[in-house]
Amino acid sequence: MCAHNPPCPTAAAPDREAARLLAHRPERGWSLLCNGVLLFEDTGELLPDGRIVAPHRNLDMVRAAA
Repeated sequence: MCAHNPPCPTAAAPDREAARLLAHRPERGWSLLCNGVLLFEDTGELLPDGRIVAPHRNLDMVRAAA
């Protein structure tokens, strides 16, 4: 799927969020990465195979920002 050199991490890789953006829709709260991952602003993810990754942002940082 990725045509970048060096290629972006695959959707199955642990560092999949490091892939380049294909589309960014902040008003809708999501971004599409070149590896097919939909990344949501709450840090949840929808993988190309339909699996869901629950949000995993650090709650201590969220509390500190509040």
